[in-house]
Amino acid sequence: MNDEYKYEDQVEGRNSVIELIESGKDINKIYIAKGEKHGSITKIIAKAKEKKIVTVEIERDKLNKMAQTENPQGVIALVPPFNYCSVDDILNEAKSKHEKAFILILDGIEDPHNLGSIIRTAETAGVHGVIIPKRRSASVNSTVNKTSAGATSFMKIARVNNLNETIQYLKDNDVWIYGTDMNTDKMYYDEDMKGNIAIVIGSEGFGMSRLVKENCDFLIKIPMKGKITSLNASVSAGIVMYEVVKQREI
Repeated sequence: MNDEYKYEDQVEGRNSVIELIESGKDINKIYIAKGEKHGSITKIIAKAKEKKIVTVEIERDKLNKMAQTENPQGVIALVPPFNYCSVDDILNEAKSKHEKAFILILDGIEDPHNLGSIIRTAETAGVHGVIIPKRRSASVNSTVNKTSAGATSFMKIARVNNLNETIQYLKDNDVWIYGTDMNTDKMYYDEDMKGNIAIVIGSEGFGMSRLVKENCDFLIKIPMKGKITSLNASVSAGIVMYEVVKQREI
């Protein structure tokens, strides 16, 4: 890859780039495949011109070689590296909206597609922020951004050194910690989750790490009726997140 791209992140795909432009975040440059002057590409060019963002036409082959995803749809935006926030930023986001904190903690989600899907659902469900660890976790990249349909542009995401220390910090700030775990009797819909809460989603293969599990205030599970005894992590997260939405709406 050309050195020009090494120190920047990429956002790929038409919808993701449109969402990025509309978010008002910094964009260094937008590359567009030659010949792509119709449909949503026209919208991207117009919005970029309006925001005074540089657009460059390049050969499609060259653009595809730059791409980090399989189908960039003829457009790649180069942006500064993803700007992670602090845990305090997430807590303050809830306070600024005069809402009870609604936080997602991801323990060991290594698949960027899963991370992107979870962030997308979290944004639509009104989650104030997502917390991921620096180790044993996917980080926010072009695949995550594209899978999230651009939701990474709007979601506060904190990347922390130690999940257990972060959990304790949240507890010290009156946040209750709910861990999803198959080895418990408590169903997710039987818990009151209308207060300040953080939901922990573990990896598909191993679930939550032992210490994280021990540090949870409550353990909840999703009932399984079939022969398969586990769900995709993003699906599990979505089910529990929308239970919180339901409880708070009612």
